Amino acid sequence: MDLTGFFDAFGEPGTSALGGLAIGIAFGIFAQRSRFCLRAAVIEFARGSIGIKVAVWIIAFSAAVFLTQAMLQLDVIDVSEARQFAARGSLSGALIGGALFGIGMVLARGCASRLLVLSATGNLRALLSGLIFAVAAEASIHGILSPLREKLAGLWTVGGRDSLDLLQSLGLDAEAGLVIGLLFVCGAVFFAVRAGLGLWGWLGAAGVGATVATGWWFTYQMSIQAFEPMTVKSMTFTGPSADTLMSVLTPPGSSVDFDIGLVPGVFIGAALAALAAREWTLQGFEGGRSMRRYIAGAVLMGFGGMLAGGCAVGAGVTGGSVFALTAWLTLTAMWAAAGLTDLIIDRLPKTSDTQVHAPQPF
Repeated sequence: MDLTGFFDAFGEPGTSALGGLAIGIAFGIFAQRSRFCLRAAVIEFARGSIGIKVAVWIIAFSAAVFLTQAMLQLDVIDVSEARQFAARGSLSGALIGGALFGIGMVLARGCASRLLVLSATGNLRALLSGLIFAVAAEASIHGILSPLREKLAGLWTVGGRDSLDLLQSLGLDAEAGLVIGLLFVCGAVFFAVRAGLGLWGWLGAAGVGATVATGWWFTYQMSIQAFEPMTVKSMTFTGPSADTLMSVLTPPGSSVDFDIGLVPGVFIGAALAALAAREWTLQGFEGGRSMRRYIAGAVLMGFGGMLAGGCAVGAGVTGGSVFALTAWLTLTAMWAAAGLTDLIIDRLPKTSDTQVHAPQPF
């Protein structure tokens, strides 16, 4: 795809932001219609069921892995310079950050991408949680929480593509990624059929995975056609949420890029999907106790996502699709911590006072 015409019309940064906007809109539509959410999938699985929520997540994940690996095998993209492989990776950050993010998404009743999607459908609880998530992420990368993040990230690091590539670490050939992706697709089809997944569940979940692969493709095209250096990346929401927040708070004229277009795009896509399906409705908090829970969860997700180098989508799906070691460790930690948090916070016997003030679901 020749992007020269877009460069002439919008400039290289503008083209990058426009691509992020378009991919974000598609992601927002697909995620809203399929109810894609890692937190929902983990809780369903932790409570002994592999139903629609798990099926949706597995379809999205398997589609992202298979399509990305297929493009790698066909030399359509090259992710060797992506941040998952181009710098030292923090294993401690992946494990601790992933665990904190998993705890946070259970407390906040949604992962980062889900909060953004729900915000666009009129959910004020998700909107507030999402804003606090973005503030915590910014504080973790540039603010008061940055020293703690750097200290935890530096506890255990590894460097070099051989160490950061999960396939190479396991002694597998690059072609094994495509085979594993195909196996995930087969498993996803099996669980989706068994769960009786509806049409939008299939299309939306597969679309979510396809947008991740498309993000890799678009940013790679930018990197080889733009005059200025461009980073090869795909979908993630921790850093972009912080960047988008800061772009709103800073004077006009600040630089734009793929991430700045991504977050508004997801919001627009989810809002359009909700309006089309007549699902847009205002929702708020019911009591201070639940509000404290959501705020605590959002802070943990913001800090944990920055420490781990990605959110449930950024590490769990985007990083997982290229078999980045840190991403798979993060995803494992998210699943384990979220399942344990659900057990302790929401499933163990509660006092009568806690039951009276139990937080409402999104």
